[in-house]
Amino acid sequence: MTIKRVKKAVIPAAGLGTRFLPATKAMPKEMLPIVDKPTIQYIIEEAVESGIEDILIVTGKGKRAIEDHFDSVPELEQQLIEKGKSEFLKLVEETTNINIHFIRQSKPRGLGHAVLQAKAFIGDEPFVVMLGDDIVQADVPCTRQLIEQYNKTESSIIGVQPVSRDVTHRYGIVDIQSSLEGGLHKVESFVEKPAPGTEPSNLAILGRYLFTPQIFKFLETQEPGAGGEIQLTDAITRLNEVQRVFAFEFTGKRYDVGEKLGFIQTTLEFALAREDLRDDVLKMMTQLVEEQSSMNAVN
Repeated sequence: MTIKRVKKAVIPAAGLGTRFLPATKAMPKEMLPIVDKPTIQYIIEEAVESGIEDILIVTGKGKRAIEDHFDSVPELEQQLIEKGKSEFLKLVEETTNINIHFIRQSKPRGLGHAVLQAKAFIGDEPFVVMLGDDIVQADVPCTRQLIEQYNKTESSIIGVQPVSRDVTHRYGIVDIQSSLEGGLHKVESFVEKPAPGTEPSNLAILGRYLFTPQIFKFLETQEPGAGGEIQLTDAITRLNEVQRVFAFEFTGKRYDVGEKLGFIQTTLEFALAREDLRDDVLKMMTQLVEEQSSMNAVN
């Protein structure tokens, strides 16, 4: 039997972004820019580079700016054409030449509930779930890596990487049954945000999933878990009991833009990677460090 090709992605974007208040009072956290590009656009670009053809973004109230960003703006495009700003026109057009769909999660009932909203869109096809708090820079796009593993196993694949033991309580953690070649692991269970000292490993689920459509059967019947929400991790555990779910250690550098320090680090590193900004940013950072050192010496 021919393996169904993975060509659809779901991006949950219904969170309130409370960690970034007051900036996210009126602006979706997914639209906060890393240098000059909204964080969600990095996720979209990874999906496209991985061969994804259709993307569903699950939004909530106050998220209209995401839809507007990926929509055409004829007035702006015409103005750029008239002024001969072809470079900027290309940047604008890149955000509209993508097949993106939207659906609203009426109530914030957790990540599992957000993914469940995609059931009709997905149908009976395998699909990926990409979380907007995680940007991954890799030679082979992270999502493409998961798709390649699915093509070998025909099973659901969860993207993981090791994290420090002192932060495992912030993540879904995998309990490894056995390890295979190439960073693939059979999983005994998945634990959502284990209490410090109780984590079964330091392999954390980091924002990239590939599911067979059977996951919806368990999301539909999943009882609320941690925080009173429908936890995706709990449904994955139940799926794993009847259909093998693998954990895969993907390669690449993962940036956590869901918290302030990670967001600042990501912005600085991405700015330093750009030829048009690197020298000025380095000069600015050096000056700031010198000024801070001087102030500390005086105090």
